[in-house]
Amino acid sequence: MICFCRIDDRLIHGQVVTTWVNKYQVEQIIVVNDKVAGDAIQKNILTMASPQGIKVHAFGVKQFADITKTNPIKRRTMLLFTNSIDVNELVKNGVEIKELNIGGMRYQEGREQLTKTLSVTPEERAAFKEMLEAGMKIEIQMVPNDEKIDLEGVI
Repeated sequence: MICFCRIDDRLIHGQVVTTWVNKYQVEQIIVVNDKVAGDAIQKNILTMASPQGIKVHAFGVKQFADITKTNPIKRRTMLLFTNSIDVNELVKNGVEIKELNIGGMRYQEGREQLTKTLSVTPEERAAFKEMLEAGMKIEIQMVPNDEKIDLEGVI
């Protein structure tokens, strides 16, 4: 079962992932991103960075949507994304996501900074708006102890 969905452009890293893994008793992390899924070196790095005992997989967006149609997820699973476009595409392909946590999408050229940890391109903003309009609950929160910021208030 999918118990937690998060966007963090750094993917699996240190204390941040460990706190979420513990909070939701996650048994496996699935990174959903076409680029990562096609990069064996990146997949190895993610496996090494994950907390001990946690299985890590990486799939492309369409690939993961297709897998879930015939193989229901049985382990407590965290879905990890790098951007809102991939999340929106996954939902459009039939994977139900009711709540989404945003840890970080860092600022760089061509991105608009909305909060300290969230910067978006126009396409990412549009994807977030589409998910909000569909009723998804989206909150910005780096770690469980931080205050939650409702995305609707900043988008």
